[in-house]
Amino acid sequence: MTAVSLIYPKWNKIPEQTEFHLPPHGPVCVAACVPEEYELTFIDENVDDIDFGADVDVVLVSMMLTCQLPRGKEIIAKFRELGKPVIIGGIAAMLHSEELYGVADSIFLGETEDGRLAGVLNDVENGQLKDKYDYFHDFPPIDSVGPARRSILHAERYVYRGVKMVDLVHASRGCRFNCFPCATAFLGGRQFRPRPVDTVVKELAAIDNNRIFLVDNSLAQDRQWVMDLFEGIKPLKKKWISHPILDEEAVVKKAAEAGCWYVYQAVFDTSDVIRDRVKRLKDHGIGVEAAVLLGTDNQDADYIKRLVDFLLEIDIDMAEFSILTPFPHAPVTEKYAKEGRILHTDWNRYTTAEVVYHPKLMTPEVLQEMYHYAWDNFYKEMPQSLRMARLFADVVRKEMDDGSYVPRHLSANRSW
Repeated sequence: MTAVSLIYPKWNKIPEQTEFHLPPHGPVCVAACVPEEYELTFIDENVDDIDFGADVDVVLVSMMLTCQLPRGKEIIAKFRELGKPVIIGGIAAMLHSEELYGVADSIFLGETEDGRLAGVLNDVENGQLKDKYDYFHDFPPIDSVGPARRSILHAERYVYRGVKMVDLVHASRGCRFNCFPCATAFLGGRQFRPRPVDTVVKELAAIDNNRIFLVDNSLAQDRQWVMDLFEGIKPLKKKWISHPILDEEAVVKKAAEAGCWYVYQAVFDTSDVIRDRVKRLKDHGIGVEAAVLLGTDNQDADYIKRLVDFLLEIDIDMAEFSILTPFPHAPVTEKYAKEGRILHTDWNRYTTAEVVYHPKLMTPEVLQEMYHYAWDNFYKEMPQSLRMARLFADVVRKEMDDGSYVPRHLSANRSW
């Protein structure tokens, strides 16, 4: 039996975030495309150690983040020194394909379903591995996207203070929006590709975890599909979080009824639009975590201070502050490169916690100071851990109300 090792490299975490690890989503989707006749081992280097001496026939290195690249290259080099063929793939591989071409024995670009990864592994067995498999923007039929293979995870390692982390699920791919700091449209295309609702519901029902993260880029792309999705998952009594939901009263109400726990909401200004959107979510019992991008061309230090005050005023439950980072193929990156504003491409430092470009209305040093100011002042009166505990208490209350709550000791026995 051919032995396959799937590795997810570690990276430098943002120091301001609470230290916990979510189970990675990309690798479990890749694993679902590895035929059962292969012996598959998964290593998430954030929680596992890599055994470079393990008896494996081929190594797959999956990378999502730009800041995983330096460690990923080290891992690839080590296995190649040992004579193991290495194939690299994932979001970071697509963003940095030119840089990574030739670093591994082969690079895979695109989505792995519809027998594509199986074909690559067959080439390995037959000694016909190509140096590049380019399926970029040649998307497989969305019906070929089945349930992720979560059995590869060491579930007991994705726990924070005794609480099991959410399981990640995607109900759609592609994003018709083309937001200036984001490379999502480049990666997954501008066409919204929703999975069939019954397929998503079936996958959710099979997950032995009551708490889910719907990692779709946006639940605001197709109103009817979103409403059908919420109706479909409502009977499961799952409690879920997501990125932004379509800001309509009926949609938000349906989301709450379907188990929405809280939403990551981009907060980009202090307008009544944002104020009303947050209020609508909270009025339906949905918590809000603000995703706040710092350093856009309209911001100076005073603007960032007003933005933090605004978040406190509208009673945002949590906030995550990120420094605008010019990742490859994001719309903003080409602009900044032409203007000579990118400071360096030390990918270790592309974590969104460090300034790597010249802001327009302040110096890099001032923006870095304002990044720390935002974190410190938002959490000054109520620490991050306490705010998280408050959100957790809310979800437990929701679960107790609908009878889906599983006490911690029973949950632990059920899960592992």
